[in-house]
Amino acid sequence: MPTTAVRVSGLTKRFGEVQALAGIDFEIPEGTIFGLLGPNGAGKTTAVRILATVHKPDAGSAEVLGYDVVKDPNEVRMRIGLAGQYAAVDPNLTGRENLRLMGRLAQVEPSYIPPRADELLRSFDLVDAGDRPVRTYSGGMRRRLDVAASLVQKPPVLFLDEPTTGLDLQSRQALWNTIRTLVHEGTTVILTTQYLEEADQLADDLVVIDHGKIIAQGTAGELKRNLGGTVIELTMGEDTDVDRAISLVGAVTGSEPERQGALLRMPSPDGSHLLTQMLRRLDDEGVQPTAVALREPSLDEALTTPVKSLDTALTYAAAQNYLDERSRAMKRIERGGTMTMDVEPKKLPIALVNRYLEIKRTGRL
Repeated sequence: MPTTAVRVSGLTKRFGEVQALAGIDFEIPEGTIFGLLGPNGAGKTTAVRILATVHKPDAGSAEVLGYDVVKDPNEVRMRIGLAGQYAAVDPNLTGRENLRLMGRLAQVEPSYIPPRADELLRSFDLVDAGDRPVRTYSGGMRRRLDVAASLVQKPPVLFLDEPTTGLDLQSRQALWNTIRTLVHEGTTVILTTQYLEEADQLADDLVVIDHGKIIAQGTAGELKRNLGGTVIELTMGEDTDVDRAISLVGAVTGSEPERQGALLRMPSPDGSHLLTQMLRRLDDEGVQPTAVALREPSLDEALTTPVKSLDTALTYAAAQNYLDERSRAMKRIERGGTMTMDVEPKKLPIALVNRYLEIKRTGRL
């Protein structure tokens, strides 16, 4: 049975007026990939910096392999590796020299450093470039070297803060494979990312953070199942067909499908049966789709569609964030301030806010 590598409880952090973290809780089993997902400014990097002992929390606690990040920071640092958002390697040194330098800084046994550097160059496919200055490396090569540098001392816990930002598809895939290999060898990886696809591909478990709060938590599969069993997609030909199809499909399902150009999309717990009904109705009215698809929902859809569980409903949490911000704005007006809001109400359907308020009032979904 896996033991806990990281434990976070009630973690809170403010920077002046900004509430970076508002009491988050999660646990990470050893030997897994844990995803911290959210937009810029959500609090992901702050959480990682606290766990890496760069920042101290204002409240709450955090442990890495049983060591408290505030009480035992040196013990924590000896057991972690950190690759930040930007490559922290010296462009004037060679790849091999960078790795050896990191070994000395990490107080690794001197006789162990050269063979470890050679091993990492092989593992990250950098042998041919190992004796070239890093300034001659591509972005993907620099990123791989940066991750390799965080592994010189073989840390059991590795923090990767948005490791594939700015990389091309081939470099992203190569780094994904490297991360999977590390976990297979026993490393626990905490991955922050803005990319839903990346979290879907890599993370065993994930949390979604927004405005310093956890608004969704679980495996990618669990979040997808909250959306429904399948997603139906119909691609229509002419614009007139799209408009008619929306009306006809709505008559079958009781709600209009999502439209994206000529593509109509909607989730369904019984996709094959509903798709058959849709196609029959469209055929009866002489409307023919040019393409039909029935597939599993993506993580993107699971986190941007109202779902069955409030605990994992990103959109309902967004409604609460909006209401909280509106309340704060009204209090500022009462004190003679201006009506300024961080949450843009025009981006949040008012029907969703009203639905959320009704759920809170009645306690029924």
